[in-house]
Amino acid sequence: MRIIWSPLAIDRISEIADYIAKDNIDASVKWIEDIFNEIERLRKFPESGRVVPEIDKNNIREIIYRNYRIVYQIGDKEISILTVRHFKQILPLDDTS
Repeated sequence: MRIIWSPLAIDRISEIADYIAKDNIDASVKWIEDIFNEIERLRKFPESGRVVPEIDKNNIREIIYRNYRIVYQIGDKEISILTVRHFKQILPLDDTS
């Protein structure tokens, strides 16, 4: 399966990485590498994440990575990464459209 990143997800990754880099640039780079590695498993196991509780649709799922929710949508031939949010944040519905 192909993985596609939404502009919102890319912006969120960048914002989080910039925040981490304020304290530790190496940790920021490692966080980005780790999150991309975590998402790679979706190519083989797209349903490995749980259904997002706020949405309750089988094709919109999330992986919890450390303190972050990686929200994605499963399509026929692709996986769309919709957003990345801190796990304490409630997911706004407009992040999934």
